[in-house]
Amino acid sequence: MNFTRWSARLPGTQRRAAARTETPVPPDRRGEGSVPAARAEQPADGAPPVPAVDELPARDVLDRVPALVALVHGPDHRLAYVNGAYAAAFGARPTGGPAREALPELAELGLLPLLDQVLRSGKPRTLKSRKAVDGRSYTFTCTPVAEDGDRDGGVLVFATDVTDHAEAAERLRASERRQRETAVTLQRSLLPQELEQPDDLRIAATYQPGGTEAAVGGDWYDVITLGGGRTALVIGDVMGRGVRAAAVMGQLRTAVRAYARLDLPPHEVLQLLDGLAAEIDANQIATCVYAVHDPNEGRLVYASAGHLPILVRDENGTVSRADEPTGPPLGTGGWMHASGSIALGPGSTAVLYTDGLVERRDEDLDEGIAALERALAGATGTPQVVCDRLVRSAGVTADHDDDVAVLVLQHPARTGPAGELFRNAALELLGGVEAAPRARAFASGVLTSWRFPTELHDLGVLAASELVANSLQHGTPPMRLRLRRTDRRLIVEVTDGDDHLPRRRRAEPADESGRGIAIVATIASNWGSRRTPGGGKAVWCEFVLPKGKTGNQGNQGTQGKH
Repeated sequence: MNFTRWSARLPGTQRRAAARTETPVPPDRRGEGSVPAARAEQPADGAPPVPAVDELPARDVLDRVPALVALVHGPDHRLAYVNGAYAAAFGARPTGGPAREALPELAELGLLPLLDQVLRSGKPRTLKSRKAVDGRSYTFTCTPVAEDGDRDGGVLVFATDVTDHAEAAERLRASERRQRETAVTLQRSLLPQELEQPDDLRIAATYQPGGTEAAVGGDWYDVITLGGGRTALVIGDVMGRGVRAAAVMGQLRTAVRAYARLDLPPHEVLQLLDGLAAEIDANQIATCVYAVHDPNEGRLVYASAGHLPILVRDENGTVSRADEPTGPPLGTGGWMHASGSIALGPGSTAVLYTDGLVERRDEDLDEGIAALERALAGATGTPQVVCDRLVRSAGVTADHDDDVAVLVLQHPARTGPAGELFRNAALELLGGVEAAPRARAFASGVLTSWRFPTELHDLGVLAASELVANSLQHGTPPMRLRLRRTDRRLIVEVTDGDDHLPRRRRAEPADESGRGIAIVATIASNWGSRRTPGGGKAVWCEFVLPKGKTGNQGNQGTQGKH
């Protein structure tokens, strides 16, 4: 192969050759017009002239280039030339053979189709950072050395060794992967490892970290059993990304659990969280929804701090949106939050979620919520199935650009044997001292009809008697005794119109009162009290049912996945 023929067709060589054959510029016209081509200059001290660029043979230049260079021609890409650097990297290559045989390393790198493209289009192409058979990484640039469409033309293959850059990039990627794994581990460790499963609800949750970088978000959720059959549900989102957002999220979640133990109304919990969020970091804004489910009321009472609305699908498939009331995000201060409610009867499904599920850059937020409503309307099955379907319908994948948290709860409609395990009975306490014996007789009859064992029957009657006596002595009308059984426990609750909460205290031997709450706390598995909406209080206690009497078919709890 005559290399001179091909070097003459390299880009620019024809133009420079033509320039040398043009009519010389007269001495008196030099310096006018365009800049002249590089030429030999005669130093003033008589040293040998420096050769002009146009006078350097192309092969001499390519032989001295430290990068790898190969020249192929024709549709079979027959090898015309390799420089010394190429031969040093891959060994000597005989010229004349097709590239598939003469340059097998290029075939292994998938470079041959690229040569075809360059030859057809007449435009250069680049293949970045490919690891070759010699263990080093190269960036290949293929440049045509013929006119467009010339099937007899050639391609100049220029390979730059980028091994150091590739290894540095891989180390950086590995470091970023480790950082992300650490951040995600931190995020997941701050979320509940196993969701609490209340008696009256079936619950599932899922968390999907966003993106591929280390900066995870601050989405969180939680389920907190309040006792007396009531359950608190919370979901929130700390704005921003990174370990700082996750740390703030962890502090808020811990605070929510602490405030929930006070059994306060949802708006009071958010009021406390608002002040705490400002103390943690005044520059960190968070949204949150705190909701409480009471099976006796069949409603979800909630308060929202700048968060997205709760969606509820009833047993007929109709989806409702809990829009009001909504206050500003946590940490803004100066706002009085308010509680609202939405129906959550038997057969209903409620969804709490963060903005990563519905927010898209090219779409209005209301459109995303409307799409979620449509998906929820057709989503049936267990809470975990509903969770997965909603995430899938929103197009959330592993490379989604935002964190996603979803909490799904169902209030199942129980019938048949399962329905027998969930019963309610209530008595209005009217009159004076005769209310106490009426309450004892009512409790005894109900517990007998529920076929509780004798020991549990007697403990339930004693607890009802003590709570009623305490309410008659310290409370005000209206008063009510409520008995409730689930598949796992017996709950005794007394409400009255006085909002003074009882406390357990040590009664002295000479005291004639003060022992009722102490007795209840001793015989019951758990007890507590809370203020009720509109004034008044509720005092409750609960007993865990003996195994073999629970009938677990009444509750098919679903563990959270995150």
